[in-house]
Amino acid sequence: MKKLIVLMMSISLVFLAACSLQPPEWAKPSGKKDPKDLKIGLSVSTLNNPFFVSIKEGVQKEAKAQGMKVIVVDAQNDAAKQINDVEDLIQQGVDLLLINPTDSSAISTAVQSANSIGIPVFTLDRSADKGDVATLVSSDNEKGGEMAADYLIKELGEGTKVAELEGVPGASATRERGAGFHNLADDKLDVAAKQTANFDRTQGLNTMENILQGNPDIKAVFAHNDEMALGAQQAIQSSGRDVLVVGFDGNEDALKSIEEGNLSATVAQQPEEIGKLAVQAGADVLNGEKVEKMIPVPLKLVTKENE
Repeated sequence: MKKLIVLMMSISLVFLAACSLQPPEWAKPSGKKDPKDLKIGLSVSTLNNPFFVSIKEGVQKEAKAQGMKVIVVDAQNDAAKQINDVEDLIQQGVDLLLINPTDSSAISTAVQSANSIGIPVFTLDRSADKGDVATLVSSDNEKGGEMAADYLIKELGEGTKVAELEGVPGASATRERGAGFHNLADDKLDVAAKQTANFDRTQGLNTMENILQGNPDIKAVFAHNDEMALGAQQAIQSSGRDVLVVGFDGNEDALKSIEEGNLSATVAQQPEEIGKLAVQAGADVLNGEKVEKMIPVPLKLVTKENE
């Protein structure tokens, strides 16, 4: 009898655990709806970065134009918080998920949760390592890294000693921008130092100060985003050194800095366009149409000469 009771309790626990993975009936996506009844869940890695604010604005503008509602959550660069945020959006019954991952590997579990109940998932700017993603809307980050390296080679010549400020470890943009940069830099530049500054301006400043102390002869730095580039530029100005700085994103502060003759260049993206195209792709999928697995958004190298 004791064994029977233990067996029954085990079965009950398994059943309850399985049930807990399912959203309530009202949260499950239903058939085709009128656009005004559709809800988009948007999870952004951080809204403390102008680039991602612009992506959010692109999503909101296009959603409004199509009559859709948007629920926005800010992961604050915390991978665990982002997973919880996405699970919460699923419970709120969103019809599609737009995710800008903090960590491309960690977000996979949340993508798979959405997959399990048929909610289409779209990633913006960064990919997810696992799970079924309808499409990634992004710039060609690897190509952008190559553009940055090519600019430094042309400006300073082969063999120049340079540094690299890397983004958040685990983010696909970090991997891809770094890979593109090294496609050229490993053969034609001397990458004397590279450290992460987590796509953050303050960390960019502090990290650049450390790099300058250990590498007084570097002539340039490539930062994986403009926020780190702006922090690095501040550290360089304080040191009185002459070091070229190239960023990535093309945010408003970076473009202003280039115009003022501080930042040397940025690989400019179109964040609002990323948000807009993601909503359009989501609407297409909800209407039963197929979309490409990757929707590219053009890049442009911006310098003071070609602003």
